[in-house]
Amino acid sequence: MSAAPSMPLDWQQSDLAAGLHCYRGGRFFDAHEHWEDAWRARQGAEKRFLQALIQIAVAMHHFQQGNRVGAASLLGRALRRLEEFPSAFCGVELEQLRTGLRAWSEALEQSAAAAPPPPFIR
Repeated sequence: MSAAPSMPLDWQQSDLAAGLHCYRGGRFFDAHEHWEDAWRARQGAEKRFLQALIQIAVAMHHFQQGNRVGAASLLGRALRRLEEFPSAFCGVELEQLRTGLRAWSEALEQSAAAAPPPPFIR
């Protein structure tokens, strides 16, 4: 299924902005909570896209808690979900994000002691 072109989501307002701020600050559980509120109000491709971001945030939270298996599982699901979207969607550069997710997945598979920085969103 191919995602239709979309207008950018407003990452400067409300739950999207709050979630992005939390994500960038390493408060991944809080980011997930904010984005989940935004996710509930969406439909179609935007809803699927936000679900992938939520999965990324929860994966980072699992990693912080020492749950590498849970982190790897959610990162894989998020990456598969994001594959349906073009290189940029809703104001987010997805090629960069997908590259970061692949690096994380590889680090988790190899049980690397140090993981790369969280995949950058935006």
